[in-house]
Amino acid sequence: MSVLKRLFDCSPRSSVPERVFDAKRVLDLDADAAAIVAAADAAGVVTAVVLALGAVTVDEPALLIVAVGVGIGVDLLLREGIAIAADAKRSRALGAAPTLVGRAVLRLRITPNAEDAAAFAAGGESHLADALSEHVRRNEGTPHSGLVSFAAAWRETAPALYRACLLVEAAGDAPDPERGRTLDRAMDAILDGTRDRAADAAESLRGPATALYAFGVLLPLSLIAVLPAAGAAGVDASLPFVVVVYDLLLPVSLGVAGVWLLAKRPIAFPPARIGREHPDVPDRRLLSVVLGVAAAIAGWIAAGISIAAWTRPIAAVGAAGGTGLVTYYRPIVSVRRRIETLEETLPDGLYVVGRRVADGISVERAVDEAADELGGPTGELFAAVTRRGRQLKVGIDAAFRGEGGALERFPSPRAESAAELLGVAAREGPPAGRALIETADHLDDLQRVERNARRELGQVTSTLGNTAAIFGPLVGGATVALADSIGTADALEGSAPPTAELGVAVGVYVLLLAVILTATATGLSRGLDRATVGYRVGTALLSATVTYLLAFTAAGTLAGGL
Repeated sequence: MSVLKRLFDCSPRSSVPERVFDAKRVLDLDADAAAIVAAADAAGVVTAVVLALGAVTVDEPALLIVAVGVGIGVDLLLREGIAIAADAKRSRALGAAPTLVGRAVLRLRITPNAEDAAAFAAGGESHLADALSEHVRRNEGTPHSGLVSFAAAWRETAPALYRACLLVEAAGDAPDPERGRTLDRAMDAILDGTRDRAADAAESLRGPATALYAFGVLLPLSLIAVLPAAGAAGVDASLPFVVVVYDLLLPVSLGVAGVWLLAKRPIAFPPARIGREHPDVPDRRLLSVVLGVAAAIAGWIAAGISIAAWTRPIAAVGAAGGTGLVTYYRPIVSVRRRIETLEETLPDGLYVVGRRVADGISVERAVDEAADELGGPTGELFAAVTRRGRQLKVGIDAAFRGEGGALERFPSPRAESAAELLGVAAREGPPAGRALIETADHLDDLQRVERNARRELGQVTSTLGNTAAIFGPLVGGATVALADSIGTADALEGSAPPTAELGVAVGVYVLLLAVILTATATGLSRGLDRATVGYRVGTALLSATVTYLLAFTAAGTLAGGL
């Protein structure tokens, strides 16, 4: 640490940016802020020196400028990376804000006590819930619930969350006729705030995403076809230059731009966490490796036979990566889709149960009857709860959430909250029926906000996703074929990389596009969930590989016939 501090003292920078201090607090890092900046400077210098030595080794003086630029980029990336990580953490945290406020509101509808509501809301699984839990703990034994101090900490970052928490706190002391209206205002405040932030995010990201598409994908791909002509005009278009630009600088730039886009998204709704311990998720590590190797061999042989020898590595890598990722992550994605269906129909289940409980029927019987009416994942969940309750003679809460409970196959935070409320309703009796009905309405509102937020970003994410899987590989394959037809003229012989080398270099770029753009698009629409990103990247790699090779073949055939 002292070495890093001395490096910082030798740096021309005399102060640490405030963003670094702020990010250090958000991420709860132990490292000194000055040491972080010094490490970034040192990494940039080392990177520039190593790349410069490489440029001298291959006798490419033009790459010296590239080495300096990459070194500066590494320095900026590391220094800003901590701030970007902090922004991403805030984004993910605010995605859970409607759920947290909703839990507090729903608990207050059953028992009008702000302290109980705050503790109930803090029981969720999110960064916000953990932060609220700390405030609740600090206020134990005092007249305060912790909601006000928690809200104050987020006042500047999330005004809607601040207002909603204050209204929830006020509702705890409000008389019965006013409590319901105050809680409705709290939910309206957080949902409207979330809706506005999502709309603003989509608008602010549309321009940068378009620039990313134009300058990171469309322009570079269109220039491939003119590389032979550029060489004839005296412009350096050698293979090392093409590899550095297309397989290093452009992917790194696209990756940095993608991270920036993800960090600038103010809200990211966190998906349910599904681990390999889930009963419906088998261990497919060995299977994914075996199928990936088999796909690589098949791709290598098929490409060599039907297209050209140089296409073999592209076909093998794309087929292996895509097949392996899809095989490995498909079970988790399947479980998540079932959970999403459960969450879509869960409001209907709570409404049906709430109506029966309001009429004086016990929660256990209401859940049993609702299971027969609903069907689908919600009906399956309710049926499992009823069956477990009868077999083990346990209450509704234990049937849902106990060890080996029904929610083990449905690890959904919303289903978990609903189960907790049903457990409270079982103790409170018919007065809780109305609260369950209102819970269903709030869940519907929350799902509507999330759907609208994803729809706002749909234009951006669909463009990036289609470019990664189809358009980019299509243009890349066609332009390599066109460059091949141009480069066959004797006057241009030796002025640009041969088709084989150029095709491999561009093929690597196309595969990297499939990874980077798909991960960015998925992160914008669904959050950076490893399984979802991995599965979609796998499908994009398969699509990009096939499209690139078919486009080269078709364009080459067409050019040869003209």
